[in-house]
Amino acid sequence: MSACFAGDVNAGELGLGAVPGREAEFRQGLDQALKYAKALNCRRIHLMAGRVPVGTNRMAVAKEMEAIFIHNLNYAADILSKEGITGLIEPINTRITDPRYFLDSPHQAAGILEKLGKPNIKLQMDIFHWQIMDGNLTKNIHKYFHIIGHVQIAQVPGRNEPDSAGELNYNFLFNTLENHDYQGYIGCEYKPLGNTTDGLGWIKDYWTHNKPDPHLNHNYRQTQCASAANS
Repeated sequence: MSACFAGDVNAGELGLGAVPGREAEFRQGLDQALKYAKALNCRRIHLMAGRVPVGTNRMAVAKEMEAIFIHNLNYAADILSKEGITGLIEPINTRITDPRYFLDSPHQAAGILEKLGKPNIKLQMDIFHWQIMDGNLTKNIHKYFHIIGHVQIAQVPGRNEPDSAGELNYNFLFNTLENHDYQGYIGCEYKPLGNTTDGLGWIKDYWTHNKPDPHLNHNYRQTQCASAANS
């Protein structure tokens, strides 16, 4: 499972990692998130980029925000490495969910990780966001699999259970991850159509219709469940 620090959500914040002038608060938030992660034995922390400041043009501040993000990620990588914890960055779509979020595509995130060059900072793949921003999921999973540190799922466009009506064939996507030997958690970051328990029925159906190969390790089928989607 993963934890995150989102800043002051009531004040309109969604992370501080790339926000100009907030470096000290980012470090304070990282310290707090690290305490929670250690108490819960959580081995991953989502380092949220934050939003483009109100009244500024995205393109005009893009280089500055990227430089700040890389600087903060570099600091976080060194702190987290001492605890054996992986940091995660997650693109959030700007077409539906959050028009001002700075990090909005897997390509942008991969470019930042390449410039950063820290092996304990990985890409959090939320398939919901990836589909909305870029599609081409099979190719993108293959292209970026080596830097993926966590996976989250929801159907598109309703952001409900993966077997609900929508654009995505999750049996195919799960098999794609399995063929790449994904061994991590899968976070259920969706809004159940009913209650949480009923909303997990797809797991049993998937296991029933996709018999595991006894020669493969299927640890990736460990599932972290969230009853509501917030990012």
